[in-house]
Amino acid sequence: MLPEKREQSRDEQRILEWEDTPLNITRHLKNFVAGATVLTALAAGTATADAADKHKIFLSMSYIGNDWQAEAANMVKAMAAHKSMADKVDLQVQVAGPNAQRQIQQINAMVQAGADAIVVYPISPTALNQVVKNACDKGVKIFAYDGEITEPCAYNISIDQTEAGRVTAQWLADKLGGKGDIVIITGVPGTSVDNLRTAAAKEVFAKYPDIHIVGEAVGMWSQAVARTELSKILATRDWGQINGLWMQVGCYTANAMQLEAGKKAEELIPCAGEGANGGRIQMLPVGTEVEGAASPYAPLGAPRISYASPPYSGGLALKLAVDALEGKDVPKNTVLPLPIVTNETIKLCQEGTWEEMKAGCNAFLPSLVSNPGWFASIFSEETPEIGLNAALVGQPEN
Repeated sequence: MLPEKREQSRDEQRILEWEDTPLNITRHLKNFVAGATVLTALAAGTATADAADKHKIFLSMSYIGNDWQAEAANMVKAMAAHKSMADKVDLQVQVAGPNAQRQIQQINAMVQAGADAIVVYPISPTALNQVVKNACDKGVKIFAYDGEITEPCAYNISIDQTEAGRVTAQWLADKLGGKGDIVIITGVPGTSVDNLRTAAAKEVFAKYPDIHIVGEAVGMWSQAVARTELSKILATRDWGQINGLWMQVGCYTANAMQLEAGKKAEELIPCAGEGANGGRIQMLPVGTEVEGAASPYAPLGAPRISYASPPYSGGLALKLAVDALEGKDVPKNTVLPLPIVTNETIKLCQEGTWEEMKAGCNAFLPSLVSNPGWFASIFSEETPEIGLNAALVGQPEN
């Protein structure tokens, strides 16, 4: 049974007539937009208030054209996103590129934007000193990771780069019995990392008159650049005329190129350098069962010493910056353990959990890490907040 039809009141008729006019539809829309604007402003105000309650921290990156830099940035972002940090940190990321003047301008702008702290990968150990001093004078905390800033007010977090160059060069000299023709591939020019490592390595090689550097090139810490530069060197000599390699990045690629040239796994020449996961998988004995392995990203028994600046250093820098902002005592210089891996100490991670890494594994299954250029030295007992997922995709541990 249908309900009785009720006659509309005069007032209801007036309302309907008023609402149906184009003019008042427009007014409705204006009122809706105005209301939405107010709500948006209120939400923005809340978000602004939330951000104002957090430490405003900037990440200033210089050169980013390699796997290590991308991985380190992931670990900084993951540290900021961890449940212990998310309510404390408002992180903003900017990239200056390999240009000191641009990084100076960037840091100045960060200070003017109200930075409480700046975590920085410096393009130069000295070029940023004045802008860093100015920032410190305004109360901004400056934390450099991997690369060094020599201005005394800055905090530095890194491995001993000189020791890294010395130890790896000495390993190669010993492996060659103190004689042979070698090729050197360096890193990003002008950085303290490249300067210190290369100078230390050459100092070791200079002690051996029968070791000759027959080729040298800038590798920019990139597997792709290493391949290009090695190809140029090989235009004038073949692999049979090279006895060893000292490479800040590129041992994985050098081994691949030797296989492409027809060498067998047992004929690979010794290579000192890099901590890329691909290079570490190649260090495993031939025949080792490794899920996801396919040549050249496979066990080759390649003679190697592997090291790298740990990508977690940026995440640790952020953590220490927060400690400093909260009034905790933080050392000006934090020297990280040098993660050296040899054929005798290589150990495969099966799952890549933080607990497994703590137990000593130092290379990851290709099924977990598809990019052979990805860096494997990601574990530190000081950074339980960040692990494999942090390095791969910027997600913190639970």
